[in-house]
Amino acid sequence: MIYIQTQKSSYDAKIWLKSYDKHVPPTLEYPKESLGKLFDKAMSRFPDRAACYFMKKEISFEELRDYVHRFATFLQENGLEKGDRVAINLPNCPQYMVAHFGTLLAGGVASGCSPLLSPTELAYQINDSESKFFVTLDAVYAKVLIKILEKVPNLNCVITTNVSDYMGLGKPIIFLGKLIGKIPKGKVIPFPGKLVLDFQEVMKTAPDVKEVNIDIENDLALLQYTGGTTGLPKGTELTHKNIISNMTQIVTWIDTKVAKEGEINLSAFPMFHLAGLQMSMTTLYISAPQILIANPRDTKHIIEEVIDKRPKLMVNVPTLYLSLKNDPLINKVPDTALDRLDVYISGAAPFPAEAIRDFENTMKAENKVMEVYGMTETSPILTGNPYYGKKKIGTVGLPVPDTEIRIVDVETGEQVELGKPGEIICKGPHVTRGYYKKPEANAQTIIDGWLHTGDVGVMDEDGYITIVDRTKDMLIVSGYKVYSVHVEDVLTKHPDIEMVAIIGLKDPNRPGSEIVKAIVQLKEGVQPTDSVKDKLKKYSADHLSKYENPRIWEFRENLPLTTVGKVLKRALREE
Repeated sequence: MIYIQTQKSSYDAKIWLKSYDKHVPPTLEYPKESLGKLFDKAMSRFPDRAACYFMKKEISFEELRDYVHRFATFLQENGLEKGDRVAINLPNCPQYMVAHFGTLLAGGVASGCSPLLSPTELAYQINDSESKFFVTLDAVYAKVLIKILEKVPNLNCVITTNVSDYMGLGKPIIFLGKLIGKIPKGKVIPFPGKLVLDFQEVMKTAPDVKEVNIDIENDLALLQYTGGTTGLPKGTELTHKNIISNMTQIVTWIDTKVAKEGEINLSAFPMFHLAGLQMSMTTLYISAPQILIANPRDTKHIIEEVIDKRPKLMVNVPTLYLSLKNDPLINKVPDTALDRLDVYISGAAPFPAEAIRDFENTMKAENKVMEVYGMTETSPILTGNPYYGKKKIGTVGLPVPDTEIRIVDVETGEQVELGKPGEIICKGPHVTRGYYKKPEANAQTIIDGWLHTGDVGVMDEDGYITIVDRTKDMLIVSGYKVYSVHVEDVLTKHPDIEMVAIIGLKDPNRPGSEIVKAIVQLKEGVQPTDSVKDKLKKYSADHLSKYENPRIWEFRENLPLTTVGKVLKRALREE
């Protein structure tokens, strides 16, 4: 595909650089060491400092480093060779950190997968990644993995654990509404031909890690699977350089001086999602403590941690921020704790402008919500609103240093003018080289060295980008393009609407055209009556173009969400 331009464009000139915070340079220097070595140094820097807090348990960097070295040694002694995959199937807990950082130190490739996958989904990901080691919850092993072990021939070793082992409480917890059960120690179900061990047995390994020669430019660190909202998940290949580049970009963006003061960070993003994992890696990289949240829906626990630990930075999806705002306990958070919170980083899904203003008012957080944008393929952060400077509500901010961005016509590939919508394409040291064993997907996604994100965006004169839609979520109504994110943003401003999803249905009377359908979750206490529907229809007619107006309205008590809080539009379309 050829991008046609007659003169130097605003994209080539990187007009976004003029909007950078003063401490952010346009280009960066990146470490030349492997992730294993970088993290090992980070854990050695302040051995007595807390590395993580998990419920009532505090683990120091010295303790964490010992656990990581024991895990890495175990892998090497049991056949792991450089580049072998280790699948990690856990919620946020210390064992995830140990398994992940131990895998990297041993020279392996980590591959996160959700504990809520079905047996079929789990077998697919284990086989597609060719994982040889698998770390999971004992309950998942007993209820799910045992059913598919014969279908995953590459898997040699299973390590089981329970989140309660490192909680300081001695009891199971609820994760995403499901009880994570506990198999009594010594009762792990064996399976012929597979080594099945309890995590505590692995921790008895004497630490003696052998150094592995890593080529950071070409050797993989992660084989991270996409969310799968548009089909089967694809394994995204991320090298050591990709992850190191993005960590450096993030630390620079949020101000290196602030980051290195040992401030506590809190993220409820699951680590099997790259946003949560990158947050954990970046926090460890700067030797800062992190609060681990196993159940992101437990807003009471998150608020209690804010009151007790006074984190400096929080990372969540918009739906969780809104849940925190609506929890009555939020009124018990002292102003001193809210003042300590410098920034609320929001990503993975659109945060409607009106909802941001409402959140900032409730949380006394003016200019503190920092919307960011990225994807698994970009390690994941691609853009962000400034840490100190102007945060344009409704935008996802500016491209991070050393990132090239273009906005191109969805159909022709030609660059569009500033202010015009088009597909976002990008280049940078943090951008993936492609998908594992997916040549057709690579050919469609990476064209002439540019990653096609599939997102439709608009760049303004200051370089800020607004996400308009996913190309797959863009509707065509009588020849007009309807951007579902725009319609959703307008409708969520109505005081009766908590959340809304816009999808397109085939119009039987107009081939090639679609019908706009709104699936609405009303605010608590609002009933789905005909009068409410009429009120919403009038509001829609007053604020949207005729072709953008939903013709079909449906009310639901709850919209289906992915594990990280995105509305699962694929499920709605399939219905």
